[in-house]
Amino acid sequence: MNVQEKLDSTLFEQSRRGRRAFAQAPDVTEATDLPQALLRRDRPGLPEVSELQVVRHFTRLSQKNFSIDTHFYPLGSCTMKYNPRACNTLASLPGFTGRHPLGPLSHAQGFLSCMWELQEMLKDVTGMQGVSLTPMAGAQGELAGVAMIRAYHDSRGDHERREILVPDAAHGTNPATANMCGCKVRELPTTAEGDVDIEALKAAVGEHTAGIMLTNPSTLGVFERDIIAVDRIVRDAGGLLYYDGANLNAILGKVLPGDMGFDVIHMNLHKTFSTPHGGGGPGSGAVGVGERLLPFLPTPVVSRTLRDGEAHYGWLTERDLPQSIGRLSGFMGNAGVLLRAYVYMRMVGREGMRRIAEYATLNANYLQARLQDAGFELAFPNRRASHEFVVTLKREAREFELTAMDVAKALLDRGYHAPTTYFPLLVPECLLIEPTETESKQTLDGFVDAMIDILSQARDRGASFKEAPHSMPVRRLDDVKAARELDVRFGKTA
Repeated sequence: MNVQEKLDSTLFEQSRRGRRAFAQAPDVTEATDLPQALLRRDRPGLPEVSELQVVRHFTRLSQKNFSIDTHFYPLGSCTMKYNPRACNTLASLPGFTGRHPLGPLSHAQGFLSCMWELQEMLKDVTGMQGVSLTPMAGAQGELAGVAMIRAYHDSRGDHERREILVPDAAHGTNPATANMCGCKVRELPTTAEGDVDIEALKAAVGEHTAGIMLTNPSTLGVFERDIIAVDRIVRDAGGLLYYDGANLNAILGKVLPGDMGFDVIHMNLHKTFSTPHGGGGPGSGAVGVGERLLPFLPTPVVSRTLRDGEAHYGWLTERDLPQSIGRLSGFMGNAGVLLRAYVYMRMVGREGMRRIAEYATLNANYLQARLQDAGFELAFPNRRASHEFVVTLKREAREFELTAMDVAKALLDRGYHAPTTYFPLLVPECLLIEPTETESKQTLDGFVDAMIDILSQARDRGASFKEAPHSMPVRRLDDVKAARELDVRFGKTA
C-alpha cells in the first residue's frame, strides 16, 4: 500500500483491536433503566481507532468535497451562491440557539421580532399580502401552495376544480406536489422560444382548472414574456396562479410575482437568502399569498400587536385562522435557516436586492455569450438569459460522442463542479448553467477555458472522456448499478 492509499484508507482498514479514543464518551457497562430486550449482547461493529486517526480521516474527507467554499458550483436551478459567514455567526448567537420552542413568549420576543420583520420583508420583495414561515423545505412550500389553492376552491363549494396545469419545463416536484394534493396534472407545451404555448393554454383551461404552477424566469433560463396573458386566461377560467420560487434570485428588486398576477409563491430561503444547502437539507420553503388566500395560510404565523406603544409578538394559530390548511411542522419551521435569511436581507438591504438580480443576470449573459462564441450551441439562441441558461451538446454527442455527462465529469478534473445535467428534460444533452451573482469575471473566464479545452480535445478525437474523472477519489460510476444496488451501510466491506 503506497502513501496515498494509506491516506485514502477507511477507518475500518486503520482499525486495530484494543485501540481507543479516550477523549470520546466512555464505555457504558450498565444501563439498568433500559429494558433488557433492548440491550446489545455484542459490541457494535465500530472501528477501533485513536482520536487523531478520526480527526485526520474526516478532515481529509472534507477536503475531497466539492463545495461553494472550494470550487465554482454552477448548478442551474439550485442557486449555489456564497453564503456570508456573518449570517451563520449571528444566527448562532446564544440568545437564539438557547431558546426553547416551548418556552414562554416573554422569552422569545427578540426572536419573534426578527421573524415578524422577515415576514414583512418577504412580503415586500414578492408583492404578497401575507407570509407563513412554517414550511420546512421548498417541496413542502409547494405542497402548502397547492393545498391552499384547493382549500380556496373547496371553501366556495367548487369541488370539481382539481386540475393543475404544469408546463413541460417545470421542476419535477411541481406535478408530484399537485398529485399529492389529490389533483390531476395537465401538462402544457412550451414553444421553440421557451414561452408557454398560449394557444395550448387556452385549450386546456376550463371548469376543472384549479390553477397553474410555473416559475418566471422558467427552468429554461428565459423570462415568460406572456405572463400577463397567462394570468388573464387562467383567472378568467376561475383558476389561481402558483409561483415556484426556485428562480427568485433572478428578479429580486426588479419585478414582483404579485404584480405578475400570482396568488401564491413559495420561496427557497436556503437558495435565495443564504443558507448552505445540499444533501437534502436544511431548508425553508416560506409561502406568500395574495388577498384571496390569506385565510388559508399554514400556521403558526408571527403576529405583532401594540400595547401602550410597545410592540409584542406572538403566534396566530388555527383559532385565529380557522380556514388554515394547518401545521406543516412541529413548531414553526427551521429557525436557523430563517434567522440566516433575516440577517442576509438586513445586510444587503433594498438596493442590495436589486444588485443581486443585476449581477446574477449579468454573469449569466456574459457566460452564455462567451460559450456561444467558443462554439457551444445554445438551446434558445434568440433569447437573453435570465440568471441561468441552457447549452445543448446534441451536436457534440453526434459528431464526437461527447455527452453532457462526459463534460460534467471532465470538469471535475479541471477544478469545477458540473452544471446541472439532463434537465430540463425537453432539451437533449443539456447543461443548465447558473453562475450566480457572487462569482468574479476571472472565475467565469476560467470556467470557459475549461469548457473550451474539453471541446478541443473531443474534436481531436484522440481524447476520450468516457473514463473521466481521472483525479477524483471516486472514478466514473455505473449509475444504473449504483441506483439498483445502493449500499450505504457503515461497516467492513466483504
